[in-house]
Amino acid sequence: MANSNPASAIDFSLPYPTTNNININSNNNNHNKATTTRATKGGGNTFIITVSVPKGFEAKSRSSKNDPKGRGSPKEKTLDCGQIVWGLAFSPWPSPPSRKLWARHHPQGPDVTCLILATGLNDGQIKIWEVQTGLLLLNLSGHQDVVRDLSFTPSGSLILVSASRDKTLRIWDLNKHGKQIQVLSGHLQWVYCCSISPDCSMLCSAAGEKSVFLWSMRSYTLIRKLEGHQSSVVSCDFSPDSALLVTASYDTSVIMWDPYTGERLRSLYHTLMDPPMDDSDVHISSLRSVCFSPEGLYLATVADDRLLRIWALELKNPIAFAPMTNGLCCTFFPHGGVIATGTRDGHVQFWTAPRVLSSLKHLCRKALRSFLTTYQVLALPIPKKMKEFLTYRTF
Repeated sequence: MANSNPASAIDFSLPYPTTNNININSNNNNHNKATTTRATKGGGNTFIITVSVPKGFEAKSRSSKNDPKGRGSPKEKTLDCGQIVWGLAFSPWPSPPSRKLWARHHPQGPDVTCLILATGLNDGQIKIWEVQTGLLLLNLSGHQDVVRDLSFTPSGSLILVSASRDKTLRIWDLNKHGKQIQVLSGHLQWVYCCSISPDCSMLCSAAGEKSVFLWSMRSYTLIRKLEGHQSSVVSCDFSPDSALLVTASYDTSVIMWDPYTGERLRSLYHTLMDPPMDDSDVHISSLRSVCFSPEGLYLATVADDRLLRIWALELKNPIAFAPMTNGLCCTFFPHGGVIATGTRDGHVQFWTAPRVLSSLKHLCRKALRSFLTTYQVLALPIPKKMKEFLTYRTF
């Protein structure tokens, strides 16, 4: 993708580079009442999950002539949540289910693997579903207001974090019948976003405040507050190696942090800072969402200036952009190459994204930083320049 070229939209009818595509749509008309924090649209009580098999995969797996029951055609499942759905999270797939959790529905117990969907509702409830069967497995109660965001631990341990308008985050263990194991308090405003680091050691939460909170996922205590934004922070995401944290704010900037030291590494601005912005400029370019690409070399951002931007990690200006209206959220396809964006008017769009072969240097850095903290890297008996590269100080 050439510099400054618009990113191109993908026709939803075309096959994607996945085995199964899951499209989640709301069938309620209250689009003005809700937003979501993932690549789905919100504002509905019922969600329809459509699973379609790409043509290339279908041709290899079965012939249409030998498929009289239409098994290769798109399949739909409807989950009736009974409330406006604000947040969604899939568990890592497949997850290692607990015998206790699945005994009622799956006598074979631990041998079963399944995909789980958590839905955060308008009344503060969280409903846990088994996607393949549509079974309601658990109903988690505790929040006193809207559940805005949900996040599973990437390890597949079935630990779920929820963020709510009641200004708290709650930790749930689905292996223990959805037991609430911790309540995290400290935010003074609604909690909009939560993100768990890929190594499952840290949790970042963003509320309608200028700072973000960084929590330990081991002790469930506050590690530090990250302060640097000039307005409310609305989105956050960790890099795939857990070495970086990015936060997006209404102040039109994305800040890249070292979560281990709390150091601010760099900022990406979505409007010219000289001359100073007036209030209208700030409003137009307010950030809505930020996310890392799977290999950790790119960022995607959605702003109120009607642009989706793609940034290379070590460049100050975006390498690609795409016009979009009413954007609220974005996320990369887990294997790269596609970005999904969600909008206020209830649409999900898919865009081509850079697909690159990571350099050997980056692969080595990613492998090392997956288990070494910044402090551990700095303590290594290696040259200073190598330490700077491994700690992302070469921007």
